[in-house]
Amino acid sequence: MPRVSWLAPTPPTTAVEIASHRVTVAGISRTGARPVVSAYASEALSGEAVVPGPAAPNIPDPAVVTEALRRALERAGLRSTTRVALVVPDSVARVSLLTFEKMPTKAAELDQLIRWQLRKSTPYPIEEAAVSSFVANVGEQGTTVAAVVARRDVIAEYEAVVSAAGLHAGIVDLASFNVMNAVISGAQAGTGDSLIVTLAAEATSLAILRGQELMFYRHRAAVDEEPLSALVHQTAMYHEDRLSGTRFAHVWLSGSAFVGGAEQARRGISEHLGAPAETVDVTSMVQFRDPAGAPADVLDALAAPIGVLLRERRAA
Repeated sequence: MPRVSWLAPTPPTTAVEIASHRVTVAGISRTGARPVVSAYASEALSGEAVVPGPAAPNIPDPAVVTEALRRALERAGLRSTTRVALVVPDSVARVSLLTFEKMPTKAAELDQLIRWQLRKSTPYPIEEAAVSSFVANVGEQGTTVAAVVARRDVIAEYEAVVSAAGLHAGIVDLASFNVMNAVISGAQAGTGDSLIVTLAAEATSLAILRGQELMFYRHRAAVDEEPLSALVHQTAMYHEDRLSGTRFAHVWLSGSAFVGGAEQARRGISEHLGAPAETVDVTSMVQFRDPAGAPADVLDALAAPIGVLLRERRAA
């Protein structure tokens, strides 16, 4: 179950996602057996308002993004919210899967070991990095940890927008991890291997889940100019050759509403893998207070914000 945060987690009921072309807010109610989405809104951003990347600046004009966030909170009726979970683009961080034959028993020792391993591959001083991790999977070779590293000043840009809107980010996490959490919370979770493709204008993230264990993660920026079909093919080959996988039980797509040609890509993925590529649909995991539900593009935008809230609800 992907869980990574650069701040001490306190289970929130409201989430904010700041993405390259939109700001999305969502709130859930903790009453009852099934979570209820009590409020949500998504506000579009201009193409240059948020430019996700591993180095600052990511948000050249914070006032523009803060105003969009305020509008979304106002529309959703969430102005009284204070503590939120903040979801940021995958491109701000680097994710590495590290396998240890023997895991350190203390969290501080694990952090020190991860920083030592990442020091040479991180393109800035590791002392300037925020580092977090979670157990991705456990196998014959040992325990594999997903280590996530990002520059503190980059994360601070996103936190500053939240603060300017009168909120406090009690949790900061990546978009694709919480798309995974949304999938894990669904009715079909845990049945076979799943491929999860998280699309953004600036990058694509691909992950393989075996049940609730993360077996593979890859992030590629759009400037790498590798077509989606090639990325999916390479991931499928890894699944077959390195993970002894056969046909994916599920293929999930998120972000398709915001990326041009995504429907054609969805069909291409389905044909290549011989398995239907489905859009992550949060209506299978939560109820909406409004019986009419939400438009398809908003449902797509809600996948990661709802995912982080469902994860924290399970952990509480």
